[in-house]
Amino acid sequence: MKLLFISLGCDKNLVDSEFMLGMLTQRDITLTDFEEEADIIIINTCAFIGDAKEESINTILEMAQYRKSGSCKALIVTGCLSQRYQDEVLREIPEVDAILGTNSYDKIVEALDACLEHEKYTNFATLEGLPKLHSKRLLTTGGHYAHLKIAEGCNKNCSYCVIPSIRGRYRSVPIETLVAQAKELVDEGVKELILVAQETTLYGIDLYGEKSLHKLLDALNEIQGLLWIRIMYCYPEEIDANLVAAIKRNSKVAHYLDMPIQHCNDEILRRMNRKTNKKELMEHIALLRKEIPDITLRTTLICGFPGETFEQHEELMEFINEMEFDRLGAFAYSPEEGTKACDMPDQVEEETKLDWVSDVMELQEEISMDKNESMAGRELTVFIEGKVADENAYIGRTYRDAPGIDGYIFIHTDEELCTGDIVKAIVTGAYEYDLIGELKDEFTK
Repeated sequence: MKLLFISLGCDKNLVDSEFMLGMLTQRDITLTDFEEEADIIIINTCAFIGDAKEESINTILEMAQYRKSGSCKALIVTGCLSQRYQDEVLREIPEVDAILGTNSYDKIVEALDACLEHEKYTNFATLEGLPKLHSKRLLTTGGHYAHLKIAEGCNKNCSYCVIPSIRGRYRSVPIETLVAQAKELVDEGVKELILVAQETTLYGIDLYGEKSLHKLLDALNEIQGLLWIRIMYCYPEEIDANLVAAIKRNSKVAHYLDMPIQHCNDEILRRMNRKTNKKELMEHIALLRKEIPDITLRTTLICGFPGETFEQHEELMEFINEMEFDRLGAFAYSPEEGTKACDMPDQVEEETKLDWVSDVMELQEEISMDKNESMAGRELTVFIEGKVADENAYIGRTYRDAPGIDGYIFIHTDEELCTGDIVKAIVTGAYEYDLIGELKDEFTK
């Protein structure tokens, strides 16, 4: 049987998909990229914001045509959209044979068996505990880097966010389990681990009675063969002295921190139910740069939150200009039913939101260009990602770049390099978001 597996949404969802693929490929199943030849189609959906929901629904409807025509024998839907809209999916898209909630992906083989017996199947485990996983993941990231999901769910209850309702409260994966998973990945060739969760900075609070991300970093740093450990999704108010010290003392922890702040205006932050304010944000950023001078800071912002005024948008622009984040993404606010923000008055016009996103990204492009130009002459360790077609040039990433969301460094050389190689390079030029470099020393495998 041939399986087409479509994973939508975030890297946390991708980890769930890779575990499902690991379970499925223990059976007599081969993978395909072509829906017209697939006997089985599985879609792991996203429902975080409007665009993600639309993509998930359109994908299900498109794949349902192959189930209707008979070329596909089983259509299975999993993930956030199925958790959030299970009744609607089953009612409106009868071609769906099985549907699993966000805490039931360990039942994927059971679901498939039911479908092949021509039975409908649903499974929505309570959003407590974690699925029991008995097989290795099948990596889809090329094998040289992998995401390590350290926790599930969220306790923050931001007023715009549906995650607590579809993923549950915060549940950490035990340190010993994560270390075992990490060692398996490194043994298979992974050189970079990217720590992900809805929020990484609260890791361990439920298991150990205290924030324990620093202890996890200490344990992962001991793994032989690992190059980088990258930390994503850190809430600024939870970044403490223990975490900063662990980043400094563990040589494999990249000096890179993803810290979504969403806005800087105190009133907007309050209505977002964020647990920080502008003064505290500035203090956190200053402390990180003081303690770790070469740290790369990434953040994410929401433009057009209900009630946001032009003056508050201008305040955000001034904040960005002053803080000079190394990496920054901005998104238009998406009203999600069931959230407090969706029912707030003074919803901002869609055109205004998009204009404000453009303002932010144009400013960030200038900041990024200046920062990249200042890197000239610096020696950096580079992780080779691939080759530029028809050129003696390779695409790489430095510690400053998370895969899929940040920039690259382009290295011109006559040397033969392979994906996953680690080289030293000197920065010789810059684009708005990317660097240009030349090879310095012999590379290592």
